[in-house]
Amino acid sequence: MSKINDRSKDIGKFIPQADDDTIICRCEEVTKGEIRQAIHAGMFTLQEVRKYLRTGMGLCQGQTCGKLVKKIISQELGISPLELESAVSRAPMRPIEMKVLGNERKG
Repeated sequence: MSKINDRSKDIGKFIPQADDDTIICRCEEVTKGEIRQAIHAGMFTLQEVRKYLRTGMGLCQGQTCGKLVKKIISQELGISPLELESAVSRAPMRPIEMKVLGNERKG
């Protein structure tokens, strides 16, 4: 059974690293240390980390940070990145004025 499915498996205590203040998710300003702490708190999947820290939920929808977050999770759990399911991604959204949706025509 992989460490992802076995939540009783001890992954060791959180030990701070020199690069923990590196921002991984620029859209939501999430650091490597915050991601590592979330994993040690029991969030073992991309989806769990995403819901807890909002990684990959900014404007880029994980296009910038997704692979980095996946790598951090796999390193902390001591598993292959291939064992992690990809997080659900959606197309980036931007605010739009209602008149554009109403297709107003000047008459």
